[in-house]
Amino acid sequence: MILSFLSWLRRLYSLDTLDTRFTVPATTPVKVAAEDTRSGSAKDARSNAVANSASPSKWGTLEFFVYYIVFLVAVPLMFKTVADVSQESHPTFSTYSHLLSPGWIPGRKVDNSDAQYSSFRDNIPYLLVLLVAHPLLRRVHEHYARSNNATSAAAAGDNRLARRIQFDFYFALVFITALHGISAIKVLAILYLNYKIAKALPWKYVPAVTWVFNIGTLFANELCGGYPLARIIGLWMPAADVAGQESTLVQWAQVVDSFGGLMPRWEILFNITTLRLISFNMDYYWSLDYPAASPIEKQLDPAALSERDRVRIPPAQSAFNGRNYLAYVLYSPLYLTGPILTFNDYISQQRYAPQSLTRVRTILYGTRFFLTLLSMELILHFIYAVAISKVSPNWSLYTPGQLSMLAFFNLHIIWLKLLIPWRFFRLWALLDGIDPPENMVRCVSNNYSAFAFWRGWHRSLNRWIVRYLYVPLGGGSNGPTSTNGGAKAPASPFYGKARQIFNFLVVFTFIALWHDINLRLLMWGWLITLFVLPEVIGTLLFPPSRWRSRPNTYRVICGIGAVGNILMMMIANLVGFALGVDGIKGLLSELLGSYAGLVYLVSACCALFVGAQVMFEIREEELRAGIRMKC
Repeated sequence: MILSFLSWLRRLYSLDTLDTRFTVPATTPVKVAAEDTRSGSAKDARSNAVANSASPSKWGTLEFFVYYIVFLVAVPLMFKTVADVSQESHPTFSTYSHLLSPGWIPGRKVDNSDAQYSSFRDNIPYLLVLLVAHPLLRRVHEHYARSNNATSAAAAGDNRLARRIQFDFYFALVFITALHGISAIKVLAILYLNYKIAKALPWKYVPAVTWVFNIGTLFANELCGGYPLARIIGLWMPAADVAGQESTLVQWAQVVDSFGGLMPRWEILFNITTLRLISFNMDYYWSLDYPAASPIEKQLDPAALSERDRVRIPPAQSAFNGRNYLAYVLYSPLYLTGPILTFNDYISQQRYAPQSLTRVRTILYGTRFFLTLLSMELILHFIYAVAISKVSPNWSLYTPGQLSMLAFFNLHIIWLKLLIPWRFFRLWALLDGIDPPENMVRCVSNNYSAFAFWRGWHRSLNRWIVRYLYVPLGGGSNGPTSTNGGAKAPASPFYGKARQIFNFLVVFTFIALWHDINLRLLMWGWLITLFVLPEVIGTLLFPPSRWRSRPNTYRVICGIGAVGNILMMMIANLVGFALGVDGIKGLLSELLGSYAGLVYLVSACCALFVGAQVMFEIREEELRAGIRMKC
């Protein structure tokens, strides 16, 4: 019984359950992922080569038994430290108690003060209704719209595409009308202009105009606050008459603006839609220059393309039409937060059901989501880190350990508040028959590399950035390239790294502005770029090839570097998403301004070193299973 439960638990938290893209190479057809009983990655030559490159297991060594003791002592103390400062008996409780709400756990209030997460948490009952109703409506539509006239697999795929697109198209129109009310017209107007850029402009101007238009739209949405009709009318005529009363036209405009639907501020989450607009235009642009199918591609089974082929190979030109475009951009399960699916991949999955989707895997993924949601609820009921940080407290009232744990758990709450909506909407898509990429690969505590952290945090955005921005800029090579061609080898490793860092700066500047147009997030983007420099320099100074004869020494060196990386990533994300520049200055001054703070910092670095060694071994364990993750 216990062994069966442990086996189920291992399956529940396996990479294969999270996303088959982690266990099946991007170039492998998805038929390999269809077997639910398969554990680990596909047993092919590549997987065996990966497994053979892994080091022997260290889980049973004396060194790791010492690490286990550190974990058994440190982790409960971490929770206790931050829970103690969240008690009513703490001197600072009265300063933030007004931000707490009644909770469902007896004797505890809940910290629902984060506006971004509270909007999701408060609407969970309605979202669960959608989670059930939308796939059921899809099945009813499929039942009545199904045609048995297909004479080939290609015809059957075309019929499936037409049925699913028809449902998505009409459901999307109803969905955004319910969400945004009268503002749905504004969304559709932006979509129309972007579509005309792709279809009406000369081919060579499409990329530049697409990027300028969409970035300009982000700025315009922010500066104009969603274009309320009353404000637009006020620009062209006086808002009040001679008697000081508002004009009739302005009053009428205010009445129209009041029909804003369930989410009147549509512009807040429109940045996700912007990514899909660029994806459609760029996929269409590249499709016009895509080479004729090679003999190898002609032999591919279109019903079982690899994930890379689904993204890379464009559909027929007829698929780039207005109905498919609207259905893709406004696809309801992924409309609000993603994950982000490229247009090519969306059309491919609509034509042929992804074979990575199985009932058992979807049930396990849903179970994992609800357990994560429960974890967040327990944290918000017992740890008030968000409310404390919002009132700009007197940091001197906290010990160095309490300060660091407040910052540490603040980061975990940020991670969870993004993870939970992303997994909910991905679960919705899975139930609907679409398999988008998983956004969060690892727990925020299981990261030691800035590059790998970026690849694994909001993974679908990272993949989008690589395809539509980083690779066209040239990546780490000599100059710009495209997704259909290669770039020349860099003149030297140093030049390649310099080019990579410059492109990294461009990418993170875009990401910061894409998230929100404010200085704090711009500082976050620049700090991320700055903090990858030590990792880049360290990689150049300590290449793995020179340490093959001394693997343990190299592992210690990497562990020391990982500690520095972890500290810098924590600072960058606290600046961008939690405390801001002034808050982090206050926190660091209290940590570094006393002897007790410095002693604690050294102790924390030792604990982080232990954590880094465990992270290294987790990745080696994945290699032994034939899985090479890039994060």
